[in-house]
Parts: sequence; C-alpha cells; structure tokens
Amino acid sequence: MKLTEMAHKLGVRLEPPDADCEITGMAEIETAQPGQLAFIANPKYAPAAKTTQASALIVEESFPAVARPTLRTKNPQYAYARALRLFHPARQYETGTHPTAVIHPTARIGKNASIGACVTIDSDVEIGDDCTLLPHVVIYRGVRIGKNFLAHSHVSVRENCEIGDNVLLQNGVVIGADGFGFAKDDAGKWYKILQTGKVVLEDDVEVQANACIDRASLGETRIGRGTKIDNLTHIAHNCTVGENSMLCAQVGLAGSTDIGKNAILAGQVGVAGHCKIGDGVVITAQSGTHGDIPAGTMISGSPGFDHKQWLRSMAVFSKLPELARAVRSLTKPDKEE
Repeated sequence: MKLTEMAHKLGVRLEPPDADCEITGMAEIETAQPGQLAFIANPKYAPAAKTTQASALIVEESFPAVARPTLRTKNPQYAYARALRLFHPARQYETGTHPTAVIHPTARIGKNASIGACVTIDSDVEIGDDCTLLPHVVIYRGVRIGKNFLAHSHVSVRENCEIGDNVLLQNGVVIGADGFGFAKDDAGKWYKILQTGKVVLEDDVEVQANACIDRASLGETRIGRGTKIDNLTHIAHNCTVGENSMLCAQVGLAGSTDIGKNAILAGQVGVAGHCKIGDGVVITAQSGTHGDIPAGTMISGSPGFDHKQWLRSMAVFSKLPELARAVRSLTKPDKEE
C-alpha cells in the first residue's frame, strides 16, 4: 500500500506531502526493515528514529524532523492501531454449524452464525446476527446475547446472563459462575449462599483470556459499555464497572465493588469489597485499596493512598536505615554522664 494512501485512510498528515513509498507491513522500530512502517508513542524511543531501517514512521505532531517520511498525528498510538487493521483485517469465519455442535431446539440464533466443533447451546438461548462461537464454547440456558458476538474456544456463559452487541470474549473466559458467598451455620460450618442473580455485559465490552466475572447473589453484576478487562482478572458478585474503564491483568474486585466510568486499574490491583471507586480514578500496579476513592484521584501503594504522596514516601523509604541510625545517635545516652 502506498504511503499516501495510508495517510488518507488514517486521516493523518504526511511529511513531506509528496513523499511516497510502498509499505508492505508494520514492525517495531528496532527491528523494522525497508518497506515497513514503525511508530513512536514513547519519547524514550526517539533516538531509534535516527537508526531504524523503517521506510516511514508514525509520530506525534511535535516530533522532531527525521530523514524519512513521517505520518504526523496527535495520537500516534491510535493511528498505529488503525494502520495494523489495514494489513491484518479481522478474520472472517465461515458461516454454518459444525456437525458436532449440540444446540437445543428452543435456542434462537440469528443470521450468518458460525458455530464451531463441540459447541453446546442450551435451552431458551437467544443469540443475535453474525455471531461466532469457536470450538468448545458453552452457552447455558436462558442466556441473551446481541449481534456480532465472538467467543473464542472454551468460553463459558452461565445461565440467564445477558451480553450486548459487539462483545468479544477471549479463550477460557467464564461469565456468570457462582459468586463466592458462604455463611456459617450454628456449628461453625460453611453454608453456601445461593447465587441467584446474573451478569450483564453491555455493548462493546472485551474480556481477555481466563478472566472470571461472577454472577450476583441477588440482582446483577454489571460491566459498562466499552470496558476492557485483561487476562486473569476476577470480578466478584454484585460488582459494577462503569463505561470505558480498563482493568489490567490480575486485577481482583471483591464483592459489591462499584467502579466508575473511565477508571484504570493497573496490573494486580486489589479492591476491598463494598468500596466505591469514582470516575476517572487511576490505581497503579499492585496497589491495594480499602475504602472509597473520590473521582479523578490517582492512588498507589498498599494500603493505597495519594500517588504523589506515595512517590515522596518511596523516596524516603530507601533512606530509612540512615535516618534510623541518626535517630539512635541522637537518643543514645552520653557516656560521660
């Protein structure tokens, strides 16, 4: 594809305007070869722009001039994501139902479905048009799923859960398993609390590999529109996650947690139950929170507190042995006395 054509399709500015070359694919800036396009979103990779073999670069508007064609944009990472689509369009799965699939006669499936080997669809299920269920997907009874649904192998969607349009579930995702609820009886033994609710995934949600979203004990666990959930994340019963939030790998939400819109929880963040996390909150990696967090806050540490204060605390932490020696020297009894 010609670079001028790419610039037009991506809606970015080509510099110089008359620069043109054939682009055959994309690569990382360190390994790119002639004919390939690379991108720079992080300033620390700027020196690589002088040595890369790439034929062209995607950079932000203010990036210094380099001796090769550049596609300039306010958001180079977004342009990169769309450029990848030009070379790697989404796979189109063949429509039809594999002979080993088991579909209950009461299930209702829309047009252009692709249902793979050993898929099981239980009674009273509704799935919209253009769905793709890859091998060994299991859809329990009473599930409602919108259009353009894609479930990779070994996905399980449990009974009565609801899934909107354009939802993508990666391998091994479990939607609607029982929430973790037990009460002790009079003898001190654990008695299971029935989990009678459901999980609702709104439109445009993506859940990545081996993540688990538990059904509610009563009511629902709800994931808002456009939210992205990374590998091995666990969302407990009766949680809510607002629109367009991002939960990175191994995040754990205890029961009845409420996450606002546009929140970001980095890898291995843990949130205690019955807490409210406001809109736009950012919680950095491996932090643990134990209370409500107001909107627009950045939190770090375990227990988590204000990120800037955490940075100052970490700067002092490495000096604690020296400070302790200084304190001991001040409090040590005078030998002459």
